Amino acid sequence: MNRRSFHVLAAAILLPAVTGAVIDRDRPAIAPAVPGADRSDGDRVFLERADRLYQSAGDTFTTVVGDVVFTKGPMIMRCDSAHYTPGSESFDAFGNVSMEQGDTLRVDADELNYDGLRQLAVLYADPGSKVRMQNRNVTLETDVFYYDLAIELGYYRTGGTLSDPNNTLTSIEGEYAPPTKEALFYRDVHLYSRNSTDTLNIYSDTLYYNTETHIAELFSPSRVVNYRGTIHTTNGVYDTDSDRTVLYERSTIVTAQGQTITADTLYYDSRAAYGEAFGSLVLTDSAHSAEVRGDYGYYDETADSAFVTGHAMLAEYSEGDTLFMHGRYIQSFRRIDTVRVAADTIAGIAASERLDTTHVAVVFPRVRFYRSDIQGICDSLSFTEADTLLTLFRSPVVWNEDRQVSGNIIELYLNDSTIERAVLPEQGFTAQHIEGEHYNQLSGKKMTAYFENGEMRRLAIDGNVELIMYPEENDSTINKLVSAESSFLEAWFRGRTTERVKMWPQTTGSATPLFLARPSLYYLPKFKWYGEVRPRNRDDIFVVPPAMEQLMAEWPPATIEYTPRSPVWNAADTAPEHNYLPRRLSF
Repeated sequence: MNRRSFHVLAAAILLPAVTGAVIDRDRPAIAPAVPGADRSDGDRVFLERADRLYQSAGDTFTTVVGDVVFTKGPMIMRCDSAHYTPGSESFDAFGNVSMEQGDTLRVDADELNYDGLRQLAVLYADPGSKVRMQNRNVTLETDVFYYDLAIELGYYRTGGTLSDPNNTLTSIEGEYAPPTKEALFYRDVHLYSRNSTDTLNIYSDTLYYNTETHIAELFSPSRVVNYRGTIHTTNGVYDTDSDRTVLYERSTIVTAQGQTITADTLYYDSRAAYGEAFGSLVLTDSAHSAEVRGDYGYYDETADSAFVTGHAMLAEYSEGDTLFMHGRYIQSFRRIDTVRVAADTIAGIAASERLDTTHVAVVFPRVRFYRSDIQGICDSLSFTEADTLLTLFRSPVVWNEDRQVSGNIIELYLNDSTIERAVLPEQGFTAQHIEGEHYNQLSGKKMTAYFENGEMRRLAIDGNVELIMYPEENDSTINKLVSAESSFLEAWFRGRTTERVKMWPQTTGSATPLFLARPSLYYLPKFKWYGEVRPRNRDDIFVVPPAMEQLMAEWPPATIEYTPRSPVWNAADTAPEHNYLPRRLSF
């Protein structure tokens, strides 16, 4: 026999013996104990009615049975029977227990213990049922429910479920304040959407939730999962209506495509698939073996674009040896090109156009990059994924071991991040340091270098060829300087050795013993060695020497078109310079 059944049975068979009096069962229902008292006094409990009242010999309480009603301020408490001591402000209620406050709050249970001194109601459910609290469109269910009438706060300690029209939350412990609609949940917290088309799930150990705004605040290691990806945070705010979130303290977003964004502060709109990051951000794209770092950035998953600035660095590690690159801005985006398809008269196919999509990354200005086998500088560069083409603009200089290549533009064609060939379409120049003041030098109108295993093996120059070479003798010494001019040239290399040089159609030149060569013969007119601006390690990419600034200042400023930044949710303190972002770079 459970507790509720026992008390109902006891009340039914209880002898109508009362100390000093006998209650007539046929008399009307018990009237209010203090009919003239001020019911607005919220600190007092009043017995408003009952069908019968009993007190057994030796009991310190009175038993009331049948449609029992107590009041405490605006709260009305009903039950089938109760143990009540007049003046104590405490009672125990049994059977069809309810607590009601206006038309906004109702709690149903099987048993209630009310402590008038602490103004605390503890409500119990029989096995197989639940205590149920209803606050307008909010429902809370648990086995044991505590309600503090003094501060109008309900809570549970043995597991419970809270639901509103949008979400359901479960936890081991929880609190809910009906007047403010605020709820706190602890231990094994799970929030999930009640919308069948929404896959939102939040897992945490400490979570604040407002049943009116449907905003959740996270204060412990938490995981937010929906169809767009997963959020990991220890401190964040998530608007479950709009799927927008603000995250703090080094939170991470993992997109459905596998990219991750980590930063001190993150703003993320899941439905728009748009995020902004502030403070030591790290954007990782494992599919492309790349990582971008900076102080501020955004990521637009729908447009497949990203932007980073402030100590911005791109790291590419597909070949094991990482390439580190810095520029003031790093931007990537998806580009759609219109490609004309020529007619095929034999096959009867007319000329047409098709749309090709590729990804483009742009770094600008004052670009510096470092990898153990290649280093370089330029003012701006772009990388096109479709043809794996890396183009360096405005005074680019690239070093490979003791060789330096420079020109107005350098195009690097890559294969899995390994250089296959380099093209200098405008005024190319290459130099190789031999020793002291001596450099092998080549210049021409167009220059193409071919690489094998990261080393230059062949060089082709078209137009205006000029050459200064220091051929090695059999004992690996140099004793003469060779200068020549021609229209075309091809040269083959192996390591530091020039194996063969071919020039055509006509060649003019001379060979001068070193001991007779004047220093003015050592260099071609275009010779410049930029060793002082060469990046020496990964940290050196952030240092722009004055000589590099002077070199880049020779060019007119690039034209940068800006686009308004997408507004972030609740980000009124965003720095003004972030209101507009670079969109396109023109020379």
